[in-house]
Amino acid sequence: MDELNDLARLEREALSALQTATEQASLDAWFGRYLGRKGAVTLAVRRVGSLPKEDRPAYGQAVNQLRKRLEAALAQQGETIKEAALAAEMETGAFDPTLPGRLPNVGRVHLSNRTLREIYDIFRQLGFQIYDAPEVESDEYNFELLNIPAGHPARDMWDTFYTTTPGYLLRTQTSPGQIWAMREYAPEPIRVILPGKCYRYEQVTARSEMMFHQVEGLVVGENITMADLKGTIVAFVRQMFGQERKLRFRFSHFPFTEPSVEVDMDCILCGGKGCRVCKYTGWLEIMGAGMVHPTVLRNAGYDPEHYSGFAFGMGPERIAMMKHGIDDIRYFFSNDVRFLSQF
Repeated sequence: MDELNDLARLEREALSALQTATEQASLDAWFGRYLGRKGAVTLAVRRVGSLPKEDRPAYGQAVNQLRKRLEAALAQQGETIKEAALAAEMETGAFDPTLPGRLPNVGRVHLSNRTLREIYDIFRQLGFQIYDAPEVESDEYNFELLNIPAGHPARDMWDTFYTTTPGYLLRTQTSPGQIWAMREYAPEPIRVILPGKCYRYEQVTARSEMMFHQVEGLVVGENITMADLKGTIVAFVRQMFGQERKLRFRFSHFPFTEPSVEVDMDCILCGGKGCRVCKYTGWLEIMGAGMVHPTVLRNAGYDPEHYSGFAFGMGPERIAMMKHGIDDIRYFFSNDVRFLSQF
């Protein structure tokens, strides 16, 4: 078949031309001439449709094998040219093989995890242990047992992601971990922190994300008072931000604590004088806290007549923003190496 003879002549011609290619530019030209979109082999492949039906299988197989052989020959010639160029460079002394190689980029701990580890270390010194609780929670643990029954207006604040299994959702805060911890240790005294991810169906802005970390703190025992809560928070803040920091406690409301407070720290950026970050008030909110509600204690297996406790919750990203002067929480999760490599 004349077409097969044409392929044989084409192969001899291509291999002969390839032997004369001694640099990358000539290799690129050879590729375009034979294997490119308008190359001789590509045009030969397109001839299959014009051949008689009985000749097409043999011709198609032959032209495909030709392409594979030429591609392999091209790769081999490319390696030969690279080796020759390297040998020539070494002969001229331009390349020094004794020089140290370039170090690869080394990863580092994410700022959120770094901040979490700082928080762990401080609370370890205060006698707390870390307790791990589920991220996927039942409606009972996430709301009901925390004194937020169905229809409670507080549920509107924590609209969240529900699963396909009825009654289960991604937790809106780490507070359900209080129930897990208390039910495991009741009636013994406990002192734990509960770190983890939380999820809320919220608009992503400079100050809020739909997924974020939170650290819950819980202490339960006999004669636990608001003074213990304040002392613990003051000790944490001054170890995290410095001994010169000032705090204030404002009355607030949370369904699972009574009484409840918001904790503010003097703005670390302006020193309490007022700036854009603190909205010119001189104060930045760092956490919510309060005494554990008697209903929550009772639901978790403690008798509120004999036991009391306090709880608090903070966002590590918010802590890191204040400590490092970051003005947009979205930087933490955007995977921008320019931001992450600063810490």
